[in-house]
Amino acid sequence: MAQRPGDPLVEEVPAFGDYALVVHGGAGAAPAEIDAELAAAYRDGLRAALAAGERVLAAGGPALDAVVAAVTSLEDCEHFNAGRGAALTTDGTAELDAAVMTGRGLAGAVTCARDIRNPVLAARAVAEQSPHVLIAAPEPRLLTEWGVARVDPAYFRTERRHAQLAATGSFERHRHGTVGAVARDRSATIAAATSTGGVTAQLPGRIGDTPLIGAGTFADAATCAISCTGVGEYFIRAVLAHDVHARMRYAGAGLAQAARAAVAEGLGAHGADGALIAVAPSGQGVLVWNSPTLLRGMLTGAGARTWP
Repeated sequence: MAQRPGDPLVEEVPAFGDYALVVHGGAGAAPAEIDAELAAAYRDGLRAALAAGERVLAAGGPALDAVVAAVTSLEDCEHFNAGRGAALTTDGTAELDAAVMTGRGLAGAVTCARDIRNPVLAARAVAEQSPHVLIAAPEPRLLTEWGVARVDPAYFRTERRHAQLAATGSFERHRHGTVGAVARDRSATIAAATSTGGVTAQLPGRIGDTPLIGAGTFADAATCAISCTGVGEYFIRAVLAHDVHARMRYAGAGLAQAARAAVAEGLGAHGADGALIAVAPSGQGVLVWNSPTLLRGMLTGAGARTWP
């Protein structure tokens, strides 16, 4: 599936029922880096996330609950770059980012969090229990008030991430990761959630696109809900998630057309790569990537499907 930067692949997921769910486990790894054991772990993690989100949707629950459930599941799986197993900074610590947004405008995010077990839950708490949208390194007092669990920072560090950090001093290697989910519920409400540990060997305090509304996470009831993954600096410069929305709302582009153009022009034209997943209020889903791989899962009329 490898292709040149600027030549995105597009996978469409037709609407098939009362709800929709698409998840991703990050973009960028070369196919040769994914051996059979790791591929099986990725599949299990993606299927668990789909199952967690679908349980909410099948019971008539809201899209926000579904994407948070799916992303929480991915954060708890150490094979993805979010929560446990997150990438490590140059000082060997994990700094976690997450964001949520609904098509009705509810939005919340956290960044540079070092002791939050599930950052996506803290992002939701910011949206629902504070007057703010983005909070950096939330204080323990706030987390306690919000009912968000804390852990020792050592919880996030794994042997695999230590090995990656030891093998490179460069921000340019092991650049990708991030997990996310987009959903449409039975009331046609849409939502997105994204969570990441950032990039291996990033400087402490670096903030990527994930917690920035409009860059790595966005939703609008008139168009779509979006979660991105890739080289965050380029997503920020392109305000890429919002660009998909703008192409649909102001230029009349369809979801797949808008998403493909945003990736091609915002990433590929600048030599960068990455991916996004999106869902429309109709239930139509789309996945677009110009990276060597995209770990992904989706609900379809024939059941859940994942790659790998």
